[in-house]
Amino acid sequence: MDAKEIQELLKLVSRLELSEFKMKDGEFELQIRTKYFGKGQYVVPSIQATLPQPVSVTANSASLETPAPVAAPTPASAADPAPSKTSAAGDESRYKAVKSPIVGTFYRSAGPDKPAFVKVGDTISVGSVVCIVEAMKLFNEIEADISGTVVKVLVEDAQPVEYDQVLFLVDPK
Repeated sequence: MDAKEIQELLKLVSRLELSEFKMKDGEFELQIRTKYFGKGQYVVPSIQATLPQPVSVTANSASLETPAPVAAPTPASAADPAPSKTSAAGDESRYKAVKSPIVGTFYRSAGPDKPAFVKVGDTISVGSVVCIVEAMKLFNEIEADISGTVVKVLVEDAQPVEYDQVLFLVDPK
């Protein structure tokens, strides 16, 4: 991975307002953590990379500078995943999760005029396409790794998702 690709990843993490991003490709590992303070106000306090060979990365300091952190109320989009995980752990613990294998934008259908791949009550099987996650202009079909009935869709259409975020709850019965 070269410096330009790393800068593109930083822009993507910034645009999607992610709090954490991890990537591993062979011996190359990259981890980016941010502190999110509200719309457009974030700090990149930690970028760690493990490389098989030395790589020089220079970044325009102006592109990484951000306004001083301002205390802001937690945005609803940042607060939404926590209650979902809590409720999933409680009364919905018998359900299995279909998780996002990548960071990107979640889409329930192949296009705005197309029907959703799955909806609550649909029966899915291993390998069936349940959604699309767009990452860096590539549309990736996400396949179910379990069989069962879709009980809950946890992500709204066209919303950003993080790696390993729960997208659907499935009753395996």
